[in-house]
Amino acid sequence: MIPAHIIKKIKRIHIKSSRTVNSIMAGQYKSVFRGSGIEFEEVREYCPGDDVKTIDWKVSARLGKPFVKLYKEERESIVMLLIDMSASLKFGTFFGPKLERAAEVASVLAFNAVKNNDKVGVIFFTDRVEKYIPPKKGSGHIWRVIKEIFTFSPQGKGTDISEALDFLAKISKKRSFVFVLSDFLDDGYLKSLRTVRQRHEVIGVMIYDQGAFELPFNGIVTLSDFETDGEMVFDAFDTHTRKKFFAAKQANHKKTLTLFSKAQSDVIELETAASVSDTLSRYFRLRERRLL
Repeated sequence: MIPAHIIKKIKRIHIKSSRTVNSIMAGQYKSVFRGSGIEFEEVREYCPGDDVKTIDWKVSARLGKPFVKLYKEERESIVMLLIDMSASLKFGTFFGPKLERAAEVASVLAFNAVKNNDKVGVIFFTDRVEKYIPPKKGSGHIWRVIKEIFTFSPQGKGTDISEALDFLAKISKKRSFVFVLSDFLDDGYLKSLRTVRQRHEVIGVMIYDQGAFELPFNGIVTLSDFETDGEMVFDAFDTHTRKKFFAAKQANHKKTLTLFSKAQSDVIELETAASVSDTLSRYFRLRERRLL
């Protein structure tokens, strides 16, 4: 039995994401995430200006005049969502836990994909691969994904992004659009990211809470690590300590951006206080301009 407050969250995100896709993002996804390949459709007689590389020499020789091959884009794509279920995603200051933002992002991306007749698959991961949901279509499939985010109980608490990427590389042979939803409290996954990037389009969605960058003004503060259960004590009244804490958080944030840049992959930065629809729309517009 799913608790009533969880069902309420699932319904809210499901409805909100559906409305977002049908209004704000109508057409954006389709224009920037095009089919992953092309397939032969027919031949027609050559016209001045046609690319000579498309000439079908066998047909041309048989019919005594030049003909060119026509192709159509393979419209159906696969969208894979790699969702971080580690303990740190349960953290949140003023705008709810990061996991709720991950659920909303996953829902919006899934609705966009299904509306565009694409399939959606999901890999839940912590310091291990927790669960794999094969790619499928349909709004009922989206409901299942959102429900799993809020009801699935992972075995691990830490984060191993390499493990998730390596698993994807093994099970996904067709070129896919891969979104990694995480706070990226991990490193050492550049090699795996580059390997996956050779076949797939990989986009990081870095979910962060700005409140976690600052120590509270409470004198001596003890902070717990959600993933290791370790604790650290800080003197929050000390200006030097506060600056060092902020600099360390900024460095980790920048490290993720640099790592994805080295792998020639995009990163969408999403603060928990920000609008998911506005953030994704800005990214879609950016991709659209790059394609022009």
